[in-house]
Amino acid sequence: MRVCSIASGSSGNCIFAGSEHTSVLFDAGISGKKTEAGLNAIGMTGSDLDAIFITHEHSDHIRGLGVLARKFHVPVYSTEKTRDAILTGGNVGKIPGELFRTVEADAVTKIGDLDILPFHISHDAADPVGYRIACGRKNAAIATDMGMYDDYTISHLQNLDVLFIEANHDVRMLEAGRYPYPLKRRILSERGHLSNEDSGRLLGEILHDHMKHIFLSHLSKENNYPALAFETVSAEVTMGDNPYRAADFPITVAKRDEVSDEITF
Repeated sequence: MRVCSIASGSSGNCIFAGSEHTSVLFDAGISGKKTEAGLNAIGMTGSDLDAIFITHEHSDHIRGLGVLARKFHVPVYSTEKTRDAILTGGNVGKIPGELFRTVEADAVTKIGDLDILPFHISHDAADPVGYRIACGRKNAAIATDMGMYDDYTISHLQNLDVLFIEANHDVRMLEAGRYPYPLKRRILSERGHLSNEDSGRLLGEILHDHMKHIFLSHLSKENNYPALAFETVSAEVTMGDNPYRAADFPITVAKRDEVSDEITF
């Protein structure tokens, strides 16, 4: 199994996951041209895609969806309410109806040799989900755009090899920043985004001896810095009530405009 981040941040998100036989994108929140360039950087093309799975309908997750779906006639998977929000939003142009496929939280969708399990997340969208991806005994997950986590979330992030986890903002930067008050409240709410501290606390609940890589993802351009996210998350893990130190695991920050290192496991 192989995974990488093509783009990650408040301005656009796109993650690749695949095996020797199957290739899937999770979200298409950058332009079609940039997405294709990212795929080319890892030796892939848009015509290699078997599916695009969408977490939710916000523009930083679907900006390039219409172009990719139309150009490569690739199926688009999302929850029913997310599909409806995409179609009524008018942000992606016309996508042929036959390309849409519906997924449901806690029901596996099989794409080639990948088993893809959506799970509910708490965010201000129609019906947002994260995704767990399995290929045999190998497991990865995408858990971003979450205002909070609970035992349900933790249960879906057990025994992973690779995790893309949100570390969106530094609370002090957000509170002191130039965002209007309603937007600050939205980001800090249970339907907003995970802070660096909360990201580290969630990691403390799910780390295990065989975790291979952690990507800190969906960083805010205005209310975070990569080094700050890394240091804060690492401190929460190391000082938290768990048997690990952050240095026990490879932790990297997924970059806004660059393809990450590809993790093969």
